[in-house]
Amino acid sequence: MKSPRRYTALAATAIAAALALTACSSGDDKAAGPTSSGTSTAGGDQHEAVTITVAGLLPGTKQDAIDALNTEVSNFEAKYPWITVKAKDYEWKDTTFASQLAGGTLPDVFEIPFTDGKTLIENKQIADIDAQFQTLPYASQFNANVLDAGKGTDGHVYAIPAKSVYGVGLHYNRDLFTKAGLDPNKPPTTWDEVRADAKQIAQKVPGVAGYMQMTKSATGGWQLTTATYSRGGRMESVADDGKVTATLDNDATKASLQYLHDLRWTDNSMGANFLFDWGSINQAFAAGKIGMYTSGSDVYTSLVQTNGLKAETYGLTAIPLEGSDAGVLGGGTLAAVSVKATDAQKDAAVKWIDAHYLAKLTNQDAAVADAKLQQANNQPVGTPTFPIFGKDLYLENQTWIKDYINAPLDQMTGYTDKMFDFPMVDEPRYSTQDLYSALDPVVQAVLTDKNANIDNLLKQANSKVQTILDKNQG
Repeated sequence: MKSPRRYTALAATAIAAALALTACSSGDDKAAGPTSSGTSTAGGDQHEAVTITVAGLLPGTKQDAIDALNTEVSNFEAKYPWITVKAKDYEWKDTTFASQLAGGTLPDVFEIPFTDGKTLIENKQIADIDAQFQTLPYASQFNANVLDAGKGTDGHVYAIPAKSVYGVGLHYNRDLFTKAGLDPNKPPTTWDEVRADAKQIAQKVPGVAGYMQMTKSATGGWQLTTATYSRGGRMESVADDGKVTATLDNDATKASLQYLHDLRWTDNSMGANFLFDWGSINQAFAAGKIGMYTSGSDVYTSLVQTNGLKAETYGLTAIPLEGSDAGVLGGGTLAAVSVKATDAQKDAAVKWIDAHYLAKLTNQDAAVADAKLQQANNQPVGTPTFPIFGKDLYLENQTWIKDYINAPLDQMTGYTDKMFDFPMVDEPRYSTQDLYSALDPVVQAVLTDKNANIDNLLKQANSKVQTILDKNQG
């Protein structure tokens, strides 16, 4: 999911001078003015004038982030004068994406979670951009496992990893920890400690949920899966013959739901609102209404851009792992192109994906230019994520931008000190959003009905998901 779940909106980045000064993008054309039939470059090449719409920022994003994106668009259009870019507010949501796709209202370049890539490719709902992808100077340098999320069975690339991969972490409010008499420099490391700290926050700070869980728009199932993985469980199994079996009613999921039940009904640690999705829980957390919650490691950027989070109140630590086969749920974002796009639009789209998302990860000049402009526009620089191109390049990138990093990394060491050692586990690969959606009402029931029967709820959800899996497997 997007963090996605991640689900997420675009980071307000700007390649600025690097768009004209570096060779990290697909080409290095210079503006020479338009002609009657198109636009020519300094080298005399003719290009068809083309307009693309692209996924922009979350609705309600702060003006500084909007200014940074506008600057980026201007610099991109100066480098590629035959391309006009129009950014549209964009937020991927499970509840609206399918209708937007069917209705043709998505921008030409849009974001999808890793889990949606294979289905959209199989259904021929996103464009084949392999030819354009192969022109990227770093096309061969992607982590193969990461790139696979956007590849079809024909081996072609249909969607490009657009942001570094995230691992789910535990986000906590340092100010609430202090008010509750807890040490914000010593965040919890076990689920029992999370429970104890949540109870203390709820008791010491009136009107605050010590811990909260997303519950709707498929995010309830996403984060319940996160909790399941952290206790060694899995939501699906695949037999040697390829048959997929739903395993939602495993012991780790039952334990995770019982844990939520106890925080809610025994400890009274979860407040009074039990309907949160990714956007609304971010808003409540930034407003100081939630002490802790789990989400992708990259959510700090959105918390600042959209919710006005104060850096000094933010903390990030590793999600607790307990039992054998415990792991951290990982995911990411793909940039896809409309299946209706013309060849000229696909060419322009991949140039935009290159400049907007990836150049700053692969080229020092572009990375520095981007970091400078983000810093100048009060945007987060240095938010911890997992690398698309590998650990070594990621660490080198951090040295390039070290003078501009403004994310409070000293408040995130509980996560960053361990991030490359996490046992990462992919999200469920089959009927992912259906699986997550089936679990939303289970989470809601546990938090709103003290006598909810966890076993029965999971049995019903498992049966529902298995029916979907069987249908999709033919």
